[in-house]
Amino acid sequence: MVRSFFEYADKDPARVAVIHTDGRQITYGEMRDDANRISNFLWNRGLASGDVVASLLPNSYQLMALVRGATQLPLYLTPVNWHLTAPEIAYILRDSGAKVLFAADPFVELAEDAAAGAGLPGGAVVVLAVAPDGGAARLTGPVAAASAAIPRDRGAGNRMLYTSGTTGRPKGVRRPLRGISPEEAAGAALARARRYGADHEDGVFLGLAPMYHASPLAYADQALDVGHRVVLLERWNRERALEAIAEHGVTWLYLVPLMMRELLAPPEDERAALRVGSIRSIVHTAAPCPPHVKQAMIDWLGPVLVELYGGTEGSATMIRSEEWLTRVGSVGRALPHVSLRILDDDRNEVPVGQVGTVYFKNEELSFVYLGDPEKTAASRQDGHVTLGDLGRLDEDGYLYLSDRSADLIISGGVNIYPAEIEHALLELPGVTDACVVGRPDEKWGESVHAVVVVDRPGTDEEVAAALDAELRARIAGYKIPRSWAFAEELPRSAAGKLLRREVRESVAAPAR
Repeated sequence: MVRSFFEYADKDPARVAVIHTDGRQITYGEMRDDANRISNFLWNRGLASGDVVASLLPNSYQLMALVRGATQLPLYLTPVNWHLTAPEIAYILRDSGAKVLFAADPFVELAEDAAAGAGLPGGAVVVLAVAPDGGAARLTGPVAAASAAIPRDRGAGNRMLYTSGTTGRPKGVRRPLRGISPEEAAGAALARARRYGADHEDGVFLGLAPMYHASPLAYADQALDVGHRVVLLERWNRERALEAIAEHGVTWLYLVPLMMRELLAPPEDERAALRVGSIRSIVHTAAPCPPHVKQAMIDWLGPVLVELYGGTEGSATMIRSEEWLTRVGSVGRALPHVSLRILDDDRNEVPVGQVGTVYFKNEELSFVYLGDPEKTAASRQDGHVTLGDLGRLDEDGYLYLSDRSADLIISGGVNIYPAEIEHALLELPGVTDACVVGRPDEKWGESVHAVVVVDRPGTDEEVAAALDAELRARIAGYKIPRSWAFAEELPRSAAGKLLRREVRESVAAPAR
């Protein structure tokens, strides 16, 4: 039985694997050869088992080929968010110990600045671009000159993505290398596809969410392990997504609630005329989905939505549309090999129906936070980990989230941690105290709101504009506050602890 990308490439090399953002089609055989070139290039650079390769690439064929090339060797691949600033990227390179940074043409200057900031040697940045003339190699630069032969010492590698935390510094989620072949590692892909309703032979996956995030990259990767085509969009765009669905007969895709709201924006009669009948499964995660949005998607497309709850650390629960319709608001029951526990503040289990902190244990996915044993230990209880979310279980084991880690802001499906922004603010001249919270936002779900205490001349508008400009040199644009407030002092307890809840309550009105 064929069960992996490489086996499909050997059995049916002419099968289309990826439809690049420029419309070019690349076959499984061609992609296998390019993956081998990348693998041999990495070995020739002197990398060893357990080393880290980083990437600064948009959704593209070269990213998909890099995933295959790096992870058919016992290496770690760390895709980096290209919206970050050079100092933010430099931190990830330094923390991960990356030996090579692959970058697309538009990001070369950013990559060079980050590599220099991380202290990487000259030549650490490698441009990985798609050949514009569609030449035989399909890639340009030194990688294109490497051998397409099967590389030596093949072994399943892994992705190591970075997730932020309340300390404000992102941490790598590092899983052990299991000492098995890439084909063995791909063995569970079909079982996962069955859970999502994406195990059909003629599958076409649409990749439209940024693949520096865990879920979009994982689903595109899994699609190739079950022989599907992957259609790539460089970024989310409603019209382009609908065109791609109609043109390529897309059968499954990954969305976040923000995208769903945009798809639902036209009147019902206009939506009814769209060619979307090929869709059999939509997987969604990342942000809480308002029940009315999910109901409207089901009314439009049928019971095709599959929701998973979890994080970069792993998935915990799943619920299909048919189940959700009878248990509105639930995020599902534990996946196979996952156990759930709801614990109180003393880490004792609470009765059914009572709210507590959600812990889960995925027997298939062990991990540590790279270089942070304290964070690793703090997230665990008897082998179970928590993302800081609050919830309850019903008598049938269905999980309902009632709240989440109070500090976390989810804006457009992207996790933003206030501590990182607060630290950056407090480094600015004249800022004496700062608190960052999420503000309800009709489009994004939440937007970033900052309340600051400053000792600077100028009106509130002038100071806000100056802080905005100064922050942009330090943190990524999507983390910049969209709204500002200024205070004489921030609410704090007698012990000096910031009373964040009071700040949140003061900005409860939605932003439009």
